[in-house]
Amino acid sequence: MSTTSAEKPLNVRLPTELAAQLDALTKATGRTKSFLTVEALEAYIEQQLWQIAEVKAGIVEADSGEFATDADMNAIFAKYAS
Repeated sequence: MSTTSAEKPLNVRLPTELAAQLDALTKATGRTKSFLTVEALEAYIEQQLWQIAEVKAGIVEADSGEFATDADMNAIFAKYAS
């Protein structure tokens, strides 16, 4: 979890089952709901930003004509075919 000097509150409504799971996790880990929520959001946002960056990079490559040829793809399929 990142440590920042400024924090902003966030109120969310959780489905009952998810809230129960969060409660159980807080008891099992000794962590607060806030800690676990921030940790989960950081991981999720990092993953989403990475995926978006990769998609954008792929679009740039595609727009510049950097594609695998049919022969390249056939070679990959042949290599991993059972």
